[in-house]
Amino acid sequence: AEAIAELDFVVRELGMKVVMPATYVRRPVPAAERRGAGRLGEWHDTYGLDSDHDYDPVWRKCLELGVNPIFHTGTLGVGTRRSLSSYVHNHLGHFAAAGEATCRALFLGGVTRRFPELRFAFLEGGVAWGCRLYADLVGHFRTRSRRALESCDPARVDRDLFEDLYRRHAGRMLRDRVAGPALQDPQVAATERREDQLDEWRSCGIETAEDVRTRFVESFYFGCEADDPLTGWAYASTMNPFGARLRTLFGSDIGHFDVPDMARVLVEAWEPVEDEKISPGDFRDFVFGNPVRFWTATNPGFFRGTSVEAAVEAFLRRQPSNAPPSPPS
Repeated sequence: AEAIAELDFVVRELGMKVVMPATYVRRPVPAAERRGAGRLGEWHDTYGLDSDHDYDPVWRKCLELGVNPIFHTGTLGVGTRRSLSSYVHNHLGHFAAAGEATCRALFLGGVTRRFPELRFAFLEGGVAWGCRLYADLVGHFRTRSRRALESCDPARVDRDLFEDLYRRHAGRMLRDRVAGPALQDPQVAATERREDQLDEWRSCGIETAEDVRTRFVESFYFGCEADDPLTGWAYASTMNPFGARLRTLFGSDIGHFDVPDMARVLVEAWEPVEDEKISPGDFRDFVFGNPVRFWTATNPGFFRGTSVEAAVEAFLRRQPSNAPPSPPS
């Protein structure tokens, strides 16, 4: 309710066209609070899974107002990033870690299935983690889908054959330690089957590995800085499952310590083209095509009245906003 009220305020009253919610919400663990250790016993609500709150009304409000959530919260001081002596240790990958956690939750929680028109962006973490997560989701579906788990069902084990093989081939130490009744334990043979635990893909409506591409690539955008050497991975269709090209958004990062020379930002963004790591078509998507797709997906008039209005309209006439990124030229 608080998020919905804020969305209405900033869009309808202040006239803003961009919103940036926190990537996650730190919530206390009640038992830790009772013991006076609330901050040490917190958990991170990433909106899509295991939350006490239903965030679908928030995503519905975003669609109503024509805004796409852009997440940008780090994980400094969270988990393993709590070094007291090294800022670099804590800083490395901390935006990516936050984005990856929420992206996972939104996907597996079925948000991209229920709201296919909505787009989600994760800033300042690059796209390498997105490529890895996408590939991991495809791989995990192949081994952890409801159908794939049938091969791990203890009830399908031939207990008599297993005991016979064990007695004939197990080493003496194991034979002496594990007797026959333990091998025939009825509790092992009759493991409780809970469909809600066996099918972890039910919320996102994934029935084939190819469905992962549909639910993932269209919905998620990844903010990359000019000097990120791994941005090209997004366009590596020969590496990404099913030839996917993930969607990157150019971020200058001007004003941060890692941009000592503002005049070099665009030069650095173009260098991968000169080094033949990405194509001119990839660069066009990075700095123009993907931003246009992202902003106009829920607000076709986002660029109206700006200096790039004509270029955006020409681009959208050639290619609908929801079409896949253009192939390398």
